[in-house]
Amino acid sequence: MLGFRKPQQLAVAAVVLAVTVQAPVLAAAGVADKAPHAAATSAGVDTAMNKALDALPASDGRYTVAVRDLDGRHAAAYGEGAGAFDTASIVKVDILAALLLDAQDRGASLTAPQKKLAAEMIRKSDNAATNALWKTIGGTDGLNAANKRLGLKATHTDKDGHWGLTRTTAADQMVLLEAVLGDAHTPLTAPSRDYMRALMSTVEANQRWGISAADDGKRPGAAPALKNGWLPRSETKLWDVNSIGRVEHGGRTLLVAVLSDGQPSYKAGVALVERAATTAVKAFVDAENR
Repeated sequence: MLGFRKPQQLAVAAVVLAVTVQAPVLAAAGVADKAPHAAATSAGVDTAMNKALDALPASDGRYTVAVRDLDGRHAAAYGEGAGAFDTASIVKVDILAALLLDAQDRGASLTAPQKKLAAEMIRKSDNAATNALWKTIGGTDGLNAANKRLGLKATHTDKDGHWGLTRTTAADQMVLLEAVLGDAHTPLTAPSRDYMRALMSTVEANQRWGISAADDGKRPGAAPALKNGWLPRSETKLWDVNSIGRVEHGGRTLLVAVLSDGQPSYKAGVALVERAATTAVKAFVDAENR
């Protein structure tokens, strides 16, 4: 299963071959900047972040990173040329967004049972709760419809309906994070976004790894909002390890996504994701402050 607290209890939802390559030293594919007047500066930030990540020691597997300053002025991406990655349990954020969109369309609130399932899905990464809500939103058709409204263009559901094998890119996760944790125009209402942020800011203690490592803890009351995902592939015995969310660093509020696959173990994947997140965020903010 995807995203339980004890990796040894995980089971694979489907057999899909994971390709292992060296950690990417790839040309950056910049995330589109919403503010044209800041494009040149964003290019400089992107270059600085890519240089810092390129300088890291080579690691197993591959990874991709995207970072955006929440005010929309600057954005940077690394390794987007690597293509799509399995979502594992980060798709649970997407599933909750779809659930909330449906409730909004009906002019309704989530029911008490749905709220209980949503809390278990995000805070505990519970798969049974996710399975129930996956059915509620209409499975692949429901998620695809929601993603079209949210603006995700490179996220594709698994043909056999396994939610954890949805494929995505770091750029698409930025679109999702802006819709969920940002202040930009989004189909999600402010109460829906506040609800999602509250859940993502209160995940269980043993799941507060990943992009949260990049949070400097200097803004009182602003806990990192995140969702992680991890999945061992049965055929290769290698791991997908991902982390997405919102952090504070150097007085900036940043959206961050790190996706990886081909990791030799859960522990190695977590270490890679945290190393990439902290390196990327520091370089990003340092470049912004120059």
